[in-house]
Amino acid sequence: MSDCCSGGCSPGQPPVDPRYRRILWIALWVNALMFGVEIAGGWAAGSVALLADAVDFLGDAANYGISLFVLALAPVWRSRTALVKGATMGAYGVFVLGSAFWHLRSGTVPQAHTMGWIGASALAANCLVGVLLYAYRNGDANMRSVWLCTRNDAIGNVAVLVAALGVFQTGSGLPDLLVATVMGLLGLMAAQSVIGQARRELRQAAAPVASAPVELKRR
Repeated sequence: MSDCCSGGCSPGQPPVDPRYRRILWIALWVNALMFGVEIAGGWAAGSVALLADAVDFLGDAANYGISLFVLALAPVWRSRTALVKGATMGAYGVFVLGSAFWHLRSGTVPQAHTMGWIGASALAANCLVGVLLYAYRNGDANMRSVWLCTRNDAIGNVAVLVAALGVFQTGSGLPDLLVATVMGLLGLMAAQSVIGQARRELRQAAAPVASAPVELKRR
């Protein structure tokens, strides 16, 4: 609000919620930190689910950075950015599904204990961010994409813990691959949701512009 009160906002530009901005910064650093932890742990453990979750943390950190950049821009630019973010989420889903298929053919068996403690740490981090973002889950497409990323991450973390237990009990890598597949599908579903909402917002923004010449002609 202070940005607009000081005259920094142009017409049609939304006021910036200082609390939301602070939350995005917290989310960015938490996700960047967990990316480093999970990428190292994923390689060490040979877990596709952990590597998928690590890539997701990196993508989320980038998304939070983009969200901070467009936070004070006009709604149309935030919707356009959400389109890009939705496409990124879809690409992540395709990458995870491809990695799961490759590890299925190679027969990799990950380290269950490493998966377990890293998955628990990641779940705690995402629950913290999720609690902070919960109040903004029904905002515009940009806010919704941020919330969906965090929600999917928490679901993915629980799934990683389940996979770690499955690997420990069976001595097989199949539970890890099944979880990675679910995470990939969640990424594709979230991408569809974000892209759909962003396109609706862009159509709504374009409608007044398209009708303006008609109104001028009538006058």
